[in-house]
Amino acid sequence: MRTHYCGELRGIHTKETVTLFGWVDRQRDHGGVIFIDLRDRTGTIQIVSDPQRTPDSYTVAESIRNEYVIKVTGKVSQRPDESLNPKITTGEIEVYAEQIELLNAVHKQLPFVVSSADAELVREDVRLKYRYLDLRRESMSQNLQLRHQVVKAMRRFLEDEENFIEVETPILTRSTPEGARDYLVPSRVNPGEWYALPQSPQLFKQLLMVSGMDRYYQIARCFRDEDLRADRQPEFTQLDMEMSFMSLDEILNLNESLVCHIFKTVKNIDLPRPFPRLTYADSMMKYGCDRPDTRFGLELVDVSDVVKDSGFKVFSETVKNGGKVKILPITNGNDAISNVRIKPGGDLFNEATAAGAKGIAYIRVRENYELDTIGAIKDNLTSEQKQEILNRTGAKPGHLLLFGAGDQDTVNKSLCRLRLVIGELMGLIDSEKINLLWITDFPMFEWNPEEKRLEALHHPFTAPNPEDINDLANARALAYDMVFNGLEIGGGSLRIYQREIQEKVFATIGLTPEEADSKFGFLLEAFEYGTPPHGGIAYGLDRLVMLLAKEESIRDVIAFPKTQQARCLLTDAPSSVDTKQLKELNVASTYKPKS
Repeated sequence: MRTHYCGELRGIHTKETVTLFGWVDRQRDHGGVIFIDLRDRTGTIQIVSDPQRTPDSYTVAESIRNEYVIKVTGKVSQRPDESLNPKITTGEIEVYAEQIELLNAVHKQLPFVVSSADAELVREDVRLKYRYLDLRRESMSQNLQLRHQVVKAMRRFLEDEENFIEVETPILTRSTPEGARDYLVPSRVNPGEWYALPQSPQLFKQLLMVSGMDRYYQIARCFRDEDLRADRQPEFTQLDMEMSFMSLDEILNLNESLVCHIFKTVKNIDLPRPFPRLTYADSMMKYGCDRPDTRFGLELVDVSDVVKDSGFKVFSETVKNGGKVKILPITNGNDAISNVRIKPGGDLFNEATAAGAKGIAYIRVRENYELDTIGAIKDNLTSEQKQEILNRTGAKPGHLLLFGAGDQDTVNKSLCRLRLVIGELMGLIDSEKINLLWITDFPMFEWNPEEKRLEALHHPFTAPNPEDINDLANARALAYDMVFNGLEIGGGSLRIYQREIQEKVFATIGLTPEEADSKFGFLLEAFEYGTPPHGGIAYGLDRLVMLLAKEESIRDVIAFPKTQQARCLLTDAPSSVDTKQLKELNVASTYKPKS
């Protein structure tokens, strides 16, 4: 049978007889000699069928077409100098086909040509419907192999170097609706009761720490019934980890070693250590978000205290009402960004208003530090206020200062969005640069205006900073996120491991003792049987591989993804089911299709 994969062959195999299997990438007839590019998941090799030299293969070679499945037996030969192809790893050799066996033909017109460079331009819905063809493309095949290499590197590091054990946790579990919506599964043998598919193995991995499995990991399948984006799927994969008897610093250091090992193993990239650490408060102040892209500057500057008594009412009234005034200073912004882009209808104006801002105020710093702006601002700032704005922002002639004024969340969101857009616009972002950092000291809770209560920013099992234990509502969490070029790839925390603290946290988010016991009684009880201090982290595997592969969507690194409407176009799932199946589950649908 097979002796080699196509992409494995090199000059050292010259004169060897090999047997290869694969798909016809393309077939070319050059003056009676037929050339076939044979493809498998490792690459392509050129097959030669010459009626003089390999007559037994020639008749079959004439008849084959793109994507036919064939078996080739032949001798490896050096290519003539004029035929060398340095663009592929097998470009110095070819195989003279002594025998070609057609294993299967293509019986329908291909929906797209797999080997064409234009296959990347095929509509995504077509590629997803014929995903088995899409995965034959070199880029997609390489993405899946990269994913495999990442997982292999994770397993080897955790097991061989750090003494972790892999434990599988249940897929059918109970609903704990404290995060996104659960996917629910009716129970046939327990009528009227439901399982939920896990949003994460959070509670089970904490229970494993109670069990003494002090270093656990799992390549875990997770499910969330939420609105989708380019980097989200209803089912996704994460590297899930939990560790006992380790400090926060020890956990962060171990995870830096893990990520450095992954980059070195799969990309041969040496990452600098230690990774920078930035508190949540500093990240929001400087970048307006908790997952900053630090490959470029453009840091925000808070000038609320400078303008709180200014005559410009937009600024002074904002501060008086508890809001913020911040500036995005842009070096050489005068040359790069016109007023048209800032004023209503301009692209930057539209970006800011899409994030909730009412508009953009601006100052241009001209020669001799003269400030060029609308009269309402220029005439209502004192000389001292103008000078302090220049001092804080470090602005010099040529600078453009963009202002955000309003409630803190809106100001941060709008200026963060402008920062990223302008970074791209001005070519400030180096696509080859890799910046990894930790964000720490998150708030424990955030206010949910719809439900009028506090809810956990991460999840309610995160430990509060001991310094804040007497003011839980305003406490900092012992939580940490790893950010890669502006995207969160992992997040975790030290966990609560004492029943009384866990009960206080449940009470803070509005759970009565009865509700807490109903939902999490098993966990609270476990805390009474000698629970060790512990913490953990989970990495979004799909997102990490997407970034390593330099793709724009996680769908391009998942074998069989769903669309943004949570549909599988290949299998046409979700679909209706037989009424008999519903009756067995004691379930009925109330959905009525629109007429």
